[in-house]
Amino acid sequence: MARIIWCTAAAAVVTCLCLWGSSEAVGGARSRPRPQKRPSTKPKVDPIDQTPSAQNTDLQQMGGTWYLLSAASKCSYLMRHGTKVEPTVMTLTPPSATDVTMSVRTKTRHNHQCWEILQVYDVTPTPGRLILKGPRPELNTDIVIGETDYRSYAIFYFHKMGKITMKLYGRSVDNLSEPVLTKFEELAEKQGLGLAYIFPFPTYSHCGAVDQDHIINCVPTC
Repeated sequence: MARIIWCTAAAAVVTCLCLWGSSEAVGGARSRPRPQKRPSTKPKVDPIDQTPSAQNTDLQQMGGTWYLLSAASKCSYLMRHGTKVEPTVMTLTPPSATDVTMSVRTKTRHNHQCWEILQVYDVTPTPGRLILKGPRPELNTDIVIGETDYRSYAIFYFHKMGKITMKLYGRSVDNLSEPVLTKFEELAEKQGLGLAYIFPFPTYSHCGAVDQDHIINCVPTC
């Protein structure tokens, strides 16, 4: 029987409602009403819409193996287990002439066993932008390939339910330069993800072959 991993993220929303009113002063004089804050007329913009994708991203060149080197996120799972993350490798199969989706295979460990997660990213008309569909449209994950040189590194943005997770991938585990790592930290800072929210991933002991019982289809939350 295939095993299933569930990754859940919890979010709490606290709403305060303040009621203002006028009062009667001694002698019948009315106090001045307190100034009311004008409602914002600026439309809300999702963070992902302010994240430019790499110009003219060539999805064919994105194909192949990528090693996860670092993640920047406020995902509750990473916040709790960020010091115990496992080596993770992603394999991308680019779209073909007859298939406008990108196949994604991610191998990692769980409970000392290797697992493979299968996903499908839908290609959008905007270069460098993809969609991982959830059970409902509001649970979709918008994906942006922010920067890449195809040969050594790629920076991905994952946006779901108003939250962003950034991931830095490398073609190998030992050829990334310090400027690329610095660039990732600077881009994460712009998303409000300072060093406290950046989690390095192990660069050794990656999974090899995976038993069929450990191949699953799921939509991780982060």
